[in-house]
Amino acid sequence: MIFEGAFVDNAFKFEDLRQYAIMPSSAFSTSDGSNAIYKYSLKESDYPTLILTDPLKDGDGNVLMPGHYELAISDLRDYFILMQSKKPLAIFPVFKVEEDMSQIEREKDKDYKKIKKKQEKERQKVNKKRRAAGMTEDEEKIPMEAAIEYVKDGDYFLIKYERGTIRAWSAVKSW
Repeated sequence: MIFEGAFVDNAFKFEDLRQYAIMPSSAFSTSDGSNAIYKYSLKESDYPTLILTDPLKDGDGNVLMPGHYELAISDLRDYFILMQSKKPLAIFPVFKVEEDMSQIEREKDKDYKKIKKKQEKERQKVNKKRRAAGMTEDEEKIPMEAAIEYVKDGDYFLIKYERGTIRAWSAVKSW
């Protein structure tokens, strides 16, 4: 009986042993920034989660309290929108935007399209079984991440945003 409990605990750490592994999985422990909330947002959200650990103040005396916020980028990619419960709270200008063109080119590749089509068929088979068992369907995840860090040299906060092929940065001066 002792080994059974140890086996169950260890089995959940390896993707090969689980059909639906929790991502990201680690054999030993999780490091800062590797928890699912940092890498993946809530299922109903299309935006990465930004976690503020310190209050953020502006020149007008407005304060953003520590907490979990959604970070969206505007259509023209010229500013970030900080939201909580889909309610916009703040806007930050974006000073740099990068788009991974290699991924876009990869999407046009015939071999890659075949692989994606095969993966989609497999997902449909799995989803059919999951629906029959009363489970939620498995969906393709878009890699998303948002982070904020304090830069001591310039006395500002650097906001990093990544969603799919787009990466963007903003700098915010706290008063």
